Amino acid sequence: MAAANNDSLVLETPSEVVDARPGSRLMWPVEFVASVLLVAVVGLLLIGVVSRYVLSLPIVWIDEAASISFLWLAMLGAAIAIDRNEHLRLTLFLGLMPERARAFVSTLALVIVAAVLMALIMPAVEYVEEEWYVTSAALNIPMSFRASALVVGLVLMFALAVGHAVRESTLPNLAGAVALVAAFGLLGWHFSPFFLSLGYLNILIFLVCVVALCLLAGVPIAFCFGMGTIAFILFSTHVPVIVLIGRIDEGMSSLILLSVPVFVLLGCVLDATGMGKAIVEFMASLLGHVKAGMSYVLLGSLFLVSGISGSKVSDMATVAPALFPEMKRRGHKPREMIALLATGAAMADTVPPSIVLIVLGSVAGVSIAGLFTSGFVIAMVLLVVLAVLARIKAARENMEGVRRAPLAVVGKALVVAAPALVLPFLIRGAVGGGVATATEVSTIAVLYAIVIGIVLYGGISLRKFYSMLVETAALSGAILLILGTASAMAWSLTQTGFANQLASYMTDLPGGWFSFMLVSIVVFLVLGCVLEGLPAIVLMAPIMFPIAARLGINDIHYSMVIVTAMNVGLMAPPIGIGFYIACKIGDVSPDEAMAAIWPYLGALVVGLLLIAAIPALSTAYL
Repeated sequence: MAAANNDSLVLETPSEVVDARPGSRLMWPVEFVASVLLVAVVGLLLIGVVSRYVLSLPIVWIDEAASISFLWLAMLGAAIAIDRNEHLRLTLFLGLMPERARAFVSTLALVIVAAVLMALIMPAVEYVEEEWYVTSAALNIPMSFRASALVVGLVLMFALAVGHAVRESTLPNLAGAVALVAAFGLLGWHFSPFFLSLGYLNILIFLVCVVALCLLAGVPIAFCFGMGTIAFILFSTHVPVIVLIGRIDEGMSSLILLSVPVFVLLGCVLDATGMGKAIVEFMASLLGHVKAGMSYVLLGSLFLVSGISGSKVSDMATVAPALFPEMKRRGHKPREMIALLATGAAMADTVPPSIVLIVLGSVAGVSIAGLFTSGFVIAMVLLVVLAVLARIKAARENMEGVRRAPLAVVGKALVVAAPALVLPFLIRGAVGGGVATATEVSTIAVLYAIVIGIVLYGGISLRKFYSMLVETAALSGAILLILGTASAMAWSLTQTGFANQLASYMTDLPGGWFSFMLVSIVVFLVLGCVLEGLPAIVLMAPIMFPIAARLGINDIHYSMVIVTAMNVGLMAPPIGIGFYIACKIGDVSPDEAMAAIWPYLGALVVGLLLIAAIPALSTAYL
């Protein structure tokens, strides 16, 4: 994820990590192994697709081998993300602190990360020992070979977190942070009998307040969830911590999630080959001559490019540099361009292959094919409301010297862009039509993009391809660790019985299903601001989807509403992370862009309310 000019405002980004990282020279073997594992996962999935669809000879052990490689890839990738400082975290409030306080809180965040990892290592070892007695169905090997990835990854991350803390902190700050975390642990243990008597109040103390404090302190999101959940389990229940290891493993190991690193890699290939740029240039030749044409091009390009990369950051980084110079020449103000870029990226997040939709399908048990089909339509609804606003705002656009592109230019741009334009429709059609799963399509799309990129778009050097593999492993590890710890936290929340009481309360709301839908919109708007989409989904889906089903709300309809609400929250200042990503990419001050984004967010909210009120928009094409 990208960061703004003021690094205190947003999440860290791979492109801004300095080369002289603590432990980076020692990590190259880990990076190499992770790269090999990523290639192995893609290769195994491709072999599975060919054997199943071409040769009609399914290989039964493929899924098991891919699952084992996937967990190792996730844990090693999470360790690489620790080394590169790429774990997702909110640093807005750190930037508001005085320098001395900020230095101490940054050290405290590292110590909290180390404490979470230390608390999980021994239970993970016990988990591996238990898995030794479980044999895999196809490969007939102990499942501990797979589960050992958890121990190796946790130990690596712990060593790296300690190394960062020692190298980057002064001794007084480090000693103070260790003492503070130790005091928290001792107080929790001492008052454990008291916490046991508090019942649901422990949810507020540990799963809300502790997590929120960690988030404000700049602790990576995965470890915020980890700290809150571990404290909740240790101090207010009799449940052994080893249970959390099982929940983390389960949260990271769904076969549907195999497509996450593959789609992340696809985004990297898109950037490296220039396929996205070809789409942008074609759209510009087609619409650039009309009033508000460049705004339409920006929105249309985000719509199409997102159908290839599945990443908001990749989408914005591909589209903005190609369009912003011409938009400035036509009189568009930089803050307006950023507002359109940010909300356009939010609009496009339902376009397949959206990683958010894949995770939602995995967590909530919703059809991926249905989500992909509906997501395409919902994105079009949001595209229309943003395009209408863009046209209104372009009333004074300077069109001097702008001419319609000759047909020959449009045709040439179409020929160049055509191989790239095929991808989003290939992905949506294959998954939506039930021809292949999202995981299978992701591997085909990567192979297609690499081959087309090499043949038609200039290719990728081996050095660049290796760096893409490492970057994919790190980002995938960071995402999957969030999913694992969020799953553990969601399990802890549901085991208290609180979810059942909440369901009863929500079901009895006056106004029926639409009142529940409005409450859901508010909840996911707020969560989208603070947590970003994936952890919010993993936390809330197990609670909210059963309530929606009880009220007769179609699961695809509800999915579209909450994903759109989260995306609006993600782009909403002053906390929304995506807003600052857009500001960084467009090189515009967040303070300047903040005043301009509200009308665009308002347009998205109008579209969101239409989607919520008219179920047919989400379900008519299923």
